[in-house]
Parts: sequence; structure tokens; C-alpha cells
Amino acid sequence: MSRHDIAGLRSSLRGIPLLDDPARLKNKSRDFYWYSPILRDQLEDVRAELVVLPENEEQVITVLAECFARGVPVTPRGAGTGNYGQAMPIEGGVVLDLSALRAIRFIERGRARAQAGTRLLDLDAEARSTCGQEQRMHPSTLRNATLGGFVCGGSGGVGSVTWGGLRDRGNVLGARVLTMEATPRTLELRADATQKVIHGYGTTGIVTEVEIALAQAPQWIDAAVAFDAFEPAAAFAYSLACQDALLKKLVTVLAAPIADSYIRPLSVRAGAPGAHLVLAMLASEAYEPFEAMVRNVGGRLVHRQDDSSTDTPGALLPIYEYAWNHTTLHALKADRSITYHQTLHPAPDSVASAVALHRRFGDEVLQHLEFVRFDGTIACYGLPLIRFTTPERLREIEVIYETSGCSTFSPHTVTLEDGGMKRVDPLQLAFKRDNDPLGLLNPGKMRAFREPGYAGGERALHLFSGGATVAPSGSDGPKDAVHGTGAHAS
Repeated sequence: MSRHDIAGLRSSLRGIPLLDDPARLKNKSRDFYWYSPILRDQLEDVRAELVVLPENEEQVITVLAECFARGVPVTPRGAGTGNYGQAMPIEGGVVLDLSALRAIRFIERGRARAQAGTRLLDLDAEARSTCGQEQRMHPSTLRNATLGGFVCGGSGGVGSVTWGGLRDRGNVLGARVLTMEATPRTLELRADATQKVIHGYGTTGIVTEVEIALAQAPQWIDAAVAFDAFEPAAAFAYSLACQDALLKKLVTVLAAPIADSYIRPLSVRAGAPGAHLVLAMLASEAYEPFEAMVRNVGGRLVHRQDDSSTDTPGALLPIYEYAWNHTTLHALKADRSITYHQTLHPAPDSVASAVALHRRFGDEVLQHLEFVRFDGTIACYGLPLIRFTTPERLREIEVIYETSGCSTFSPHTVTLEDGGMKRVDPLQLAFKRDNDPLGLLNPGKMRAFREPGYAGGERALHLFSGGATVAPSGSDGPKDAVHGTGAHAS
């Protein structure tokens, strides 16, 4: 029996596409939560009671108003490529699939604006065609991910070695947000106010449009460099990431035997078992000096592929398809006992930290590093592959990382606060209380909303600052930070 008045809701949504057959409900209630054996057990039985696929913003407003009237939870969804259960309706109700909202509003030099369901790959193609530019960053799921899903569920990715994360000022310029009320309001967030929805899992409002900054789109060249030992590979990657004059989009380290065991195309290119690989994306003008760097440190350049040649016979996937969370995906395809973790190695000794942990764990924890710009300096994220045995051992590994000086951001929890990506964010919390008074937006994902005394644990560092620069609702912040309009404003 349904937990909510789904029959009444269906009747009120005539003319809006709906799905309710069990197979489709199951499929649309899933993301890549199964990367985590903890979430795999916790969320296996999660199901929506109805999937709604609005075709325009007016239909989204109707859905929100009708769900509010019946107390039906609403969980927004893009392509479902997240891996923390962000888009999973853990309290049932409606999955609001926004993938049909894919209009590109404008593209001009330096910026673009599009609806939330716009595929990132399509936006990049249109930006390149229009003005020779592209998004500053994207996830490894570029081919499938949507703009709204990336901004609300992600934090950075390919491009972050140059441009930092989504949270950094100037990357997300604006967002159009609908509230969850009897008469939904339409808000335009600008500049710092966009922090109220970035990496918010759709708990604070339904994002229907996003405006992002663009960067020049050079001809990218994919490369892989092989080393006989992990330490010189990590040191070279850090040195490459620090070369500000070399335009780059990706610097990744895959310790052996990641390529040998899980990414055979790269292993074959390396030509030697046990090779530790550095993956890179470089602008064509940066490639010659990059080659000189490789020669100077004794690395072996084992792969080069221009972005224009990825469709030719024998070509590999774009190199970013083997990096970030896709590294874990390739491993899971070969071995379902693999899981992963998320860490930040302490600066300025990030290479030494990664090397020490590599030696300590051996093949139980395979080092996978992503270099990024974090608060203005080069930092080293760890996305290590872990041979999972028990939840207790997984926690022991996390504690070892923490006691060695690393910050950890657990991908094994469904709530915003408990993973350590962000502390309890008073600005997002206040924004949710204003916009979602009944707590119907993606319920169960923001712990502080239901537990007012919850303080967010004892972690010393969080990936997100908690929005300290954003004026809270009702404050004397910038007058143009948040613009509110009526329910059907255009």
C-alpha cells in the first residue's frame, strides 16, 4: 500500500508524463550508490511511488504545488550518475526527473545558461560551436551527466586542477530555484548566493536553470606516463599540477596494479606489468614542454591521443573516462568487492603522505590521486580503491588516514553532513527552512533539518566552508544576491 496519496496526485497531474510500472520505478530510484557496500545494503529497497517527468518549468511548479498539498516527498533527479544516494527517494514519494528540461538559454563569451536537464556533453558541444569555449570543469560522467545534477550533487572534477571546485567564486554564476510551498516561488540566486544550492542534493530548492562560467577550449591532448615506482609517479604529477604556465585539465595518478587489474587498455599501452601511471589532459601548446618534463624525470610516455582522434579505430576512450570516479567504476566492473574512499592529503606534504600510505597498505588500498586547485594552491585528493572486507575494517582504514593527517570525506553515508564534505551549513539550513517548511524536498538527506542539535561531527576540515560568505535569508546581505518572483514568473 502506498504511503502517500499517489492516486490523488496522479489525478491532479493529468497531461504531465508519469511512470509507475515497478521496473521503471526501481530504475529511476537508483543512482551509483552501489559503489559503497554500506549504502548498497542500506538503500537496496528504496523505491519511488511515482516518477514524474515534467516537460517545462510550469509543469514542475504544478508538481511541487500538488505534492505540497498532499505531503508527498519530492526527490529531484538528473541522469542519476551520482554515487552517494543523492537522487534516491529514501522516504518514497515522487522522483522528479528533470532530464526533459534541456533548453540552452544563452551562450556567450565567458558564460552560458541552460536548464537543469541539459547534458553537459551537449552544452560543451554548443559552447565550442558558438564561441570556441567550454565548461571549466565536468565530472568523469560527462557523456551522461546533467548540468543541474552536477551542480547540486557534485563538487568538481576534470578541470579542477586549473579552476578549483564548483564552490569557488566565479564558477557558478547563477541559479534559478523553485520553492516547495503551497504556491511555489521562483528565486534567482546570483554570485555568492548560489552556495545555497551547490552540493545541496536538491534539499533546499528545485534548481531549474544554472548559469556557469566558460573557459577557452583548446585542442586537448590525452597522455599517459609510466613509472616503475609509485613515489616518482606521484612527485611528477604534483610537479606537473604546479606548472601554471602549462594549460591542463587533468592530472591523475593510478598506482599499480590498478591499470593491470582493472583498466586493461591503459595497461597494454604501458607495455610493462606493474607500471604506475600518470594520466594528463594538456592543451596542444603545452605538450612539447610536457614531453621535456617527462624526459627530465625518466618517465616513459606510453600514450598520446588528440581529442579529435577518439573515434578512430584503436583509439582509447577520452583519458578522463579512466579518472575520478570512473576509476572506481572500471574496478567494480572487474571486481564487485572493490570500494573506495575520498580523502585530502595534507599540504605541502601531500606526496609524502600518499607514499607513506601506499607503503603501509600495499594492495589492500590502491592509491588513486587527483590533483586539484584548492583554496588557491595545488592539493591532492585521494580516491583510493579498497578491497572491502567488513564495515569495521573500512572504518579502521578511514581512521588510519585521519591519524596520518589526511582529511576524509566518506562516500558511505547518504546525508550531506555525515560524510565530511561539509559541516552543518547554517545558510543552506535556513534557506531550506524558508523554501521547504514541511521538509518534503529529498527528505532524510539534510540531518540538521530534523535534528536541530546536530553539530556535524568533529572533523577539523570540511571540503565546503559552510557558506560563511553568503548573506542568510532576511539579512542585510547584497541586495542583488537573491531575487524572488511569483510562481509563474518567466
